[in-house]
Amino acid sequence: MAAPLSQDAVETLIDELGRKYMWWQAVDGGHHSHERIIAQAMDLGTFDDVRRLEDTIGPARLADVMLQAAPGWISDRSWEFWRGRLSLALGTELPEVPPRRTFDAEAV
Repeated sequence: MAAPLSQDAVETLIDELGRKYMWWQAVDGGHHSHERIIAQAMDLGTFDDVRRLEDTIGPARLADVMLQAAPGWISDRSWEFWRGRLSLALGTELPEVPPRRTFDAEAV
């Protein structure tokens, strides 16, 4: 994997991936966050998109997106794929499972 490209290249890629993979309106009516768009592309992207993410954004930011992802953003299958790629690229282990939703309410 190459070093990440310029911020302009990153913004251009994120805008393109947002148009391609975010087909619903953001909850607040605004824009989806860059992290949400990247996570969606990591989950659903083609292999060409995977390579573009790695080359443009870089493994460190992709790992950060994984670690900050909300439950449901990245499927188990995609998590395992990226966990393997990014652990190898960064020389560090990432969590084995993505964040999970919990339905246990705390007693108040």
